[in-house]
Amino acid sequence: MADFLTDVHELRAKARAEIMNGPVTDAYHADLPRVVELLNTALATEIVCTLRYRQHHFMAKGLDSEPVAQEFLAHSNEEQGHADLLAGRIAQLGGTPDLDPERVVGRAHSEYVPATDLKQMIRENLVAERIAIASYTEMIDWLGDGDPTTRRILEEILAREEEHADDMLTFLESDI
Repeated sequence: MADFLTDVHELRAKARAEIMNGPVTDAYHADLPRVVELLNTALATEIVCTLRYRQHHFMAKGLDSEPVAQEFLAHSNEEQGHADLLAGRIAQLGGTPDLDPERVVGRAHSEYVPATDLKQMIRENLVAERIAIASYTEMIDWLGDGDPTTRRILEEILAREEEHADDMLTFLESDI
């Protein structure tokens, strides 16, 4: 059986010598500055989605609006959870989560569209979810095996975004 691990004494020495690098070791193979940049883009996208869903929650009106409004609120809360995951990973990698409102909108992949009727809200949220799905898929593909932890976080978020898109499509198909 071939040895595949670094000598334990070498591992220990490197861990001590590079202690201030936190979780980023020589085993990290991604472009760290680019990963932080991509995560900040994803963070901006999640913030915009959080705000859009929240605005739609409060503005949803009509006889059929209550279940849709509640779904908008649930999605807003989940998008905020995604933002928190991304900000935490950025900090863990030694970066700074960029929450500056002046830069968030320009960096986000999705748009903030304050729709006026329920169908328009559902459509705008479905469009935004589709954008997020495409963006996360590209990020995951780009990362490959270079940063398995970030990839798993993005895959977890991607799965939820796919569920959100399915929820919005179900509402559209129900002809609300």
